[in-house]
Amino acid sequence: MSHPALVFTDDSFARALADSARGPQRDGAFALWLVVRAALGAAPPATPPARQAERLRALAARIKSLNAPAPLRRSLAAAIADLGAPRAVPAGVVLSQLAAPAAECLGRPAAEAVQAAARAARPGPRSG
Repeated sequence: MSHPALVFTDDSFARALADSARGPQRDGAFALWLVVRAALGAAPPATPPARQAERLRALAARIKSLNAPAPLRRSLAAAIADLGAPRAVPAGVVLSQLAAPAAECLGRPAAEAVQAAARAARPGPRSG
């Protein structure tokens, strides 16, 4: 089952990729999109921990091959580490921390897409 926020997120990043020129900005948008998708995959209902760890290792290797702007690259590496930590930081928090570097490096639309994904990744009110 995929996360409900993926449709909006995928549409937003597809537009960002289409609007960006080749080079660091496009690589940065693509890298950010991959990390957002990984974070949403870690949000409830979560992927099994072993599978999530495998995905995060593959993601980290892929991000290293991209030429994203340095501030964004550092933030993405930190986000991947937070998602894979033994006591993983909640996906909503990780995504919220990516909004500022996304705005700085890629512009406001990318930051808004990340913030929307962060809101969607936070657990809703519990019914009891």
